[in-house]
Amino acid sequence: MRTARIARKTHETDIAVEVNLDGTGAYDVSTGIGFLDHMIEQFSRHSLIDITCHIKGDLHVDQHHTTEDSAIAIGQAILAALGDKGGIGRYGMAYSPMDEALCRVALDISGRPWLVWNAKFTQERLGEMDTELFEHWFQSIAQAVGITLHIELLYGTNNHHICEGIFKGFARAMRSAVELDPRKGGAVPSTKGQLGG
Repeated sequence: MRTARIARKTHETDIAVEVNLDGTGAYDVSTGIGFLDHMIEQFSRHSLIDITCHIKGDLHVDQHHTTEDSAIAIGQAILAALGDKGGIGRYGMAYSPMDEALCRVALDISGRPWLVWNAKFTQERLGEMDTELFEHWFQSIAQAVGITLHIELLYGTNNHHICEGIFKGFARAMRSAVELDPRKGGAVPSTKGQLGG
């Protein structure tokens, strides 16, 4: 089983994260931000990556540190669980419809972090969460794992549907990218012989 644990404690957040890349989509998430919990749970369920994520953050300041550090810690755990990345699919892509909204996510676990974000929200908040922080969440997880990540809203009007569609699309793309391909025989999917580093 490809699993990892990460514990991070700073003056801003205290985080404990566990992941299982070969899981069933089980989750136990508590960040102190209800809508962020909901999105990480969607990511877990639809990627089939088991995620435990408990955070105590400085929410009396704002939500930035908690949001950023949740993505960093989950990303670090995924990276650790991937090991040398031998046998993985590496690439993933998903179209994610959510009622009137349609999102497209494409990614490469390349070791070269990059985010292309073509999505906008028309509300400042979803629940109690600042919508501007979603782009930062994806930037942070792309950086931590080493993902080239392209996220695009093709169309849509409901902000909740847009955000959930993006997270579900990311989940489905990650499921394809981290799954082991038996035809590869454990080989690292790169002509260089390694990904990242």
